[in-house]
This record gives sequence, C-alpha cells and structure tokens, in this order.
Amino acid sequence: MDLEMDLRSAISRHEFRLYYQPIFRLDTGRVTEVEALIRWQHEKRGLLQPDAFIGLTEETGLIIPIGQWVLGEACRQARAWQIEFPRNPQLVMSVNLSAKQFQHPRLVEEITDALSESGLEAACLKLEITESVVMQDAPATLAKLRELKELGIRLAIDDFGTGYSSLGYLKRFPVDTLKI
Repeated sequence: MDLEMDLRSAISRHEFRLYYQPIFRLDTGRVTEVEALIRWQHEKRGLLQPDAFIGLTEETGLIIPIGQWVLGEACRQARAWQIEFPRNPQLVMSVNLSAKQFQHPRLVEEITDALSESGLEAACLKLEITESVVMQDAPATLAKLRELKELGIRLAIDDFGTGYSSLGYLKRFPVDTLKI
C-alpha cells in the first residue's frame, strides 16, 4: 500500500525518468533507433527498475497516465534529437505498450495527440507490444494494429517466442519487427 501511495504521488512529483537504449544498424554502426525505458527515481528507495513498479501500475490503472506521459516525452525527445542531429533516415523512437494501454479505448487518439504536439512523424514512432497481448483477442488486436498502421506508425512484437504463437499465425498481423 505504501508503494501504491508513493506511485500515485510520483506522477505529480515528476519522479519518472526516461532512459534511452540505442539500437544500432550492424552494417553501418549508426544509431537508427532508440527505445524509451522508464525508471522511477523514488525519493527514499533510489532508482527503481520497471519490474519493481510496472505490475502495480497495471493493477491500479496508473499505467494509463504514466504510459501517456512516456509516449509524449519520448516523442518530444525523438523530435528534439532529429532537429539537433538531422540525417536521412530520421531517428525512430520505440515505446513499449502494456496490455492495458493497448486495450485503452483512447489509445489511438492519445498517440495522434503525442505525435501532433511533438511534431514527430508517425513513421518515426515504433510501438512495441508483447506476443501475449497480440494473442489475447486476435480480431480486436488485428483491428487496432491496422488502425495504427494506417496512421503510418511502425509496429513491433516484443518478447516473441515466450508464448505459443507461430510465425505462420503472426503473418496475419501488420507488424514491422519481431523482437526475439
């Protein structure tokens, strides 16, 4: 309960931080993507890794506002780096979505808003969802993935191979990347 209370106030106290993991192209050695990774700078416990608090954010529903913040911050940072370091092709930002975020009815609207507010092109955003999210409700998932693809957003399935889906089954989904 203490952690939940701290988590609720962490949002208003701006205790969350994003760290960016670079993704390199092996053939050129250049950074082409970065993945936004959340951390919590807890005032008493120090820097907390996601496994210490993400489960609780899912249970309490706080993953929705926290995920919104992550998306907005990551889009703003990607655009700032694109302006500071222009190149062709432009840097892509990867953002993880939880199951609750993916099922949230306003997800597409929130993504559109984050892109619009930051000035980041949709093609420069890659959303990562886990294999288990894809397999939960295949028809609904397929519809939402198609809607996101129509916006021009890139899609990745993260942690592929941890579930029971096959590559043949996944061909039905409009994804760009499989992360194994």
